[in-house]
This record gives sequence, structure tokens and C-alpha cells, in this order.
Amino acid sequence: MAKLVFAMNQSLDGYVDHTAFAPSPVLFQHFVEQVRELAGSIYGRRLYETMRYWDEDRPEWDTAERDFAIAWRNQPKWVVSRSLKSVGPNATLVATGVEVAIRALKDQIAGEIDVGGPDLAQSLTGLGLVDEYRLYLHPFVLGRGKPFFAGPRPPLHLVASDLIDREVIRLTYVPA
Repeated sequence: MAKLVFAMNQSLDGYVDHTAFAPSPVLFQHFVEQVRELAGSIYGRRLYETMRYWDEDRPEWDTAERDFAIAWRNQPKWVVSRSLKSVGPNATLVATGVEVAIRALKDQIAGEIDVGGPDLAQSLTGLGLVDEYRLYLHPFVLGRGKPFFAGPRPPLHLVASDLIDREVIRLTYVPA
């Protein structure tokens, strides 16, 4: 049975904005390795469209960026969207029957599946489908943006805290 994990970079005041702070080389390498180990990813439309950046090679990329792109392209992706009509390579569109589709993925796939995007995570949390939350806490205060939790925070229990690099700590929670 798959484990659904919602994980994102977050500011000290609870916002997720990839344009406000970039991962250090150590943290980026951590993400490369993590993506290599995933059984797949489930995205909402907005984050999927952002992540499509990794579909085509770019001449300015360094080795780590190329490694991330290869890992991302190789994993299966499911995109939850009512507005998209098609998705890119190695991706499946989930336009209707989201709960049934995600429950089937959990039953049929072994390993960890990443849940991408606060709104999608909130929907799946409401259905009782998210098994773990990983907050990569950065020492920045943004004061604005999209919050990690798109709605009321579910009751959670801290199960781990790991220093990923000298500035970022990963807090791991499970539903209480």
C-alpha cells in the first residue's frame, strides 16, 4: 500500500513560495535523491504546470538540475484538474472521481507518493488520504503568500525532526 506524503518548503510564518527562497545545493541534492525514490507524484494543476519546467532540458542547467529532471521525468505523475484537457509525458489526468482514483493508487502501488500543492493536499486531507506531512522549514519570514495548510490544520503528531542542511530542518508529522 502506498503512503501519501505532502512535503514542501515553508517559511517560518507558514508560507510556501518557491520564488521567495531557493534550496541550497545540499537541500537540492536531498530533493534529487528523494524524487528518485518516489513511486510517483500527485499534483494539482498549478503546481504541475510549474513542475513542467523539468520536462525539457535547458543548457544552463548544472549536473544536479539535470539529475533532478531525469528523476522527475521517470516517475509516474497523476494530475488532478478539471480544467486541463491533457497532460505531458508519464502523466495521467484525473479529472473526475478523485477520491476513488487516489484510493486505488494507494491500494495498487507500493512506496511513497508525493502530494504536490497545498490546495490538493487540503482536499486529500479532508478525505483522510494524506499519511504524512513534511515541512522543510526555512529561516525566512515572508508575511504573505500561499500557506502550507490551505485550510484548517488537521490534528497532527510530530514523529521526526531532521537537520537537512545548516539552515533547513524537516519536521515530519502524521495525523493524530
